[in-house]
Amino acid sequence: MLKEVCHLAREAGNAIMQVYNGEAPFNIRQKENHSPITTADVKAHHIITSGLKKITPAIPILSEEEVICWEIRKNWQKYWLVDPLDGTKEFIKRNGEFTVNIALINKGEPILGVVYAPVFAILYSATEGTAWKENQTNRTQIQVKPLKPPVVVVSRSHSKDDKMSNYLNTLGDHHIVKIGSSLKFCMVAEGKAQFYLRSGPTNIWDTGAGHAIAVAAGAEINDWQGGAINYLPKTSFLNPGFLVSSSK
Repeated sequence: MLKEVCHLAREAGNAIMQVYNGEAPFNIRQKENHSPITTADVKAHHIITSGLKKITPAIPILSEEEVICWEIRKNWQKYWLVDPLDGTKEFIKRNGEFTVNIALINKGEPILGVVYAPVFAILYSATEGTAWKENQTNRTQIQVKPLKPPVVVVSRSHSKDDKMSNYLNTLGDHHIVKIGSSLKFCMVAEGKAQFYLRSGPTNIWDTGAGHAIAVAAGAEINDWQGGAINYLPKTSFLNPGFLVSSSK
């Protein structure tokens, strides 16, 4: 099944790149929550959801672009969690730092994840406790590793606050890298960063796939109080702030 989901992510990425490269209309509008949505978001959503329905007809789908009401999803034990285009702001800025995110959630845990960065033609995937990175020629297993001084990835679109600053002060000498989308999870997973700090809000579809990949590569993910991040159905789609660390 992972292979089929990877194929879907690439197919969605190709549709996104058609818009990105001017081969299809690049229309932007504002959603009710004032976040942007483009033609590429919609195209990728339809490709992924129609494909997942063929692969696993019995498993429901929650996508950023098709929010399911609480009464329908409150008893879901297993579901697909999809962000068809994570990093829409980066897509609009045309900096390449956006991804296709697909995760399979079971009893609150992300058990399969695929993150595809179409501009870079790099795909990250994970299932059954193993994570991989794949480019156009090679597929290699990835694992976290400590770095000296530690490299910390943070969001390009959100600024530091006191909580993050205090944590960074405890690290001593460190290097900060700003990058968009779920690529931050993947940088920790492949050993290019040791920490990913997030104090501001995210939605569950922003994190599910990256979470699966980082954990399969050996990372630990907790909220700022040390509690686990889970994806059990709840009325809100918001995550608490969290820390991703290569150190267990």
